[in-house]
Amino acid sequence: MEWLISLAGVTLVMAALRDLFHTLWHPSRHGGLSRLVMTALWKLARHVRARGRVVGLVGPLAMVTVVGMWAVIIILGWAIIYWPHMPGAFTFAPGSRAAEQPALLDSVYLSLVTVATLGLGDVVPADGWLRLVSPLEALVGFVLLTATVSWVLEIYPALTRRRALAVRLALLRDTDPTTGQLDCVVGALLLDSLATEVVRVRIDFTQYAEAYYFHDGEDHSSLAATVGYAADLAQRGQAARRPDVLLAGDLLADALKDLAAILDQRFLHTGGTPQDVFAAYAADHGRGPTQS
Repeated sequence: MEWLISLAGVTLVMAALRDLFHTLWHPSRHGGLSRLVMTALWKLARHVRARGRVVGLVGPLAMVTVVGMWAVIIILGWAIIYWPHMPGAFTFAPGSRAAEQPALLDSVYLSLVTVATLGLGDVVPADGWLRLVSPLEALVGFVLLTATVSWVLEIYPALTRRRALAVRLALLRDTDPTTGQLDCVVGALLLDSLATEVVRVRIDFTQYAEAYYFHDGEDHSSLAATVGYAADLAQRGQAARRPDVLLAGDLLADALKDLAAILDQRFLHTGGTPQDVFAAYAADHGRGPTQS
């Protein structure tokens, strides 16, 4: 029975580590727990009266919540591993009152101290296998800390790339170049560079799905508010006479179709055309349909 309880603790720890791996390092970057938490918080924020202010906090709050849940599951999992063997398989420092506490409380305390790599030494594993398991928990705690830091450092460059594309599209929307103005070498270069940026953002949505739940702000230069105008520019490029502009317009149109496919497959599930997907994206981020 003792080993069955410990096995349940191992299952909890492995579930947390699996979710951490799929969220941060798996090629699909599609963690189950993190995705559920972020989706739930996003949907909840959409029904709050002060939606604009609350939605802006969803991304950071969701990341903090996910990391906290990983930590809690790992700490509880290791505590359950220790629990059936407490206090007989452990040595307590002289004068310590730890042994006078309930076994589960001692187990949680030991797990918390170990995962935080504090090493207070008032409760020490005595059995051989526990002396191996306890340092392993400290190693997992170090992995959790470094994974959290790397997650934060990875997500914000992706948000910067998305924001840069959105601001550039907003500026182009203000100048609103015509088909004739785009029908030149500069127009071809412009459309080609936009296609490259759209591809980068598409990859970011694939590799950093949590970026979707970060709000761009209340202005009209968010990607949700400007991506529809990129489709208008692609159509103008496709209506030009120069072959290089036609090619660049086709590239931008294809890049936008690919971006729409990712948004629809992972987040929106409309099953519609790229225009429908971008309209749903704008609505989901508190924007009306984008205007040309």
